Amino acid sequence: SSELQRAKKEENSSTFSELQPAEMEENSISSELQPANMEENIFKFNKVLIDSVYDLICFLYPVTGSDRDYARFFVLETVARVPYFAYLSVLHLRETFGYRDDEDRMRTHYAEADNELHHLLIMEHLGGNSRAVDRNIAHFMAFFYYWYVVAVYTISAPAAYHLSELIEDHAYNTYDKFLKEHEEMLKSKPVPPIATKYYIEDNPYMRDAFRTVKDKDENGREISNRRPKLETLYDVFVNVRDDEKEHWKTLCNLVQYDSMNGVESKYVKSTEALVGASTK
Repeated sequence: SSELQRAKKEENSSTFSELQPAEMEENSISSELQPANMEENIFKFNKVLIDSVYDLICFLYPVTGSDRDYARFFVLETVARVPYFAYLSVLHLRETFGYRDDEDRMRTHYAEADNELHHLLIMEHLGGNSRAVDRNIAHFMAFFYYWYVVAVYTISAPAAYHLSELIEDHAYNTYDKFLKEHEEMLKSKPVPPIATKYYIEDNPYMRDAFRTVKDKDENGREISNRRPKLETLYDVFVNVRDDEKEHWKTLCNLVQYDSMNGVESKYVKSTEALVGASTK
């Protein structure tokens, strides 16, 4: 009977050891790294603001599969890169007064701004800025949004990061829908030289710098995307879309964990409102 009990104990131990890592990982994520929710009123205001701006861009630039779509993306990229300038402006000012604990964050925001710049250059190469009216709309929105984000970031970094989280989410969904609806057209067009230079020829350091939440394979090894596939314009937009997702993941972590890599990729989720916080 003692041998039977020992066998049952070993069997139970074996079963527990197989299940324990997954359970421990879930418990670790759920108990040790609880995401911070955003105060409801701030969350709602940010969402109304960004959704209104995005809806305005959609109204002015409906996606039709024509070259005018690149004007929409030009305006979107002009606005989307502004917050990273605003973050850097405030962080540089703090650094001037002796607060120098944010060098990693500054480096990442610079890489993010550089990435958005190259998205913008791609849209310009495609003719997105060919009309003065489009340039004026983009510059007008960017000018006022820059100063707004500077003010918000000075008061509350999480609130400012949440603004960009919402923008990057819209950007990802916009490009993803564009890819699905116009795949054949995009695959028939060549890669712009600026895209080849940025994604293939340039040193990938700057692109690695903003990928703070890297995807992993089934063995837990980080998946490298240093030299992505680039054969047609479709591939270019796939990379632009995926870049927006990388920004979104970093911003979600900054809002919820005050860290650029608070949780790994598979656990990243959109920020939620802390319902009822304003009444406490």
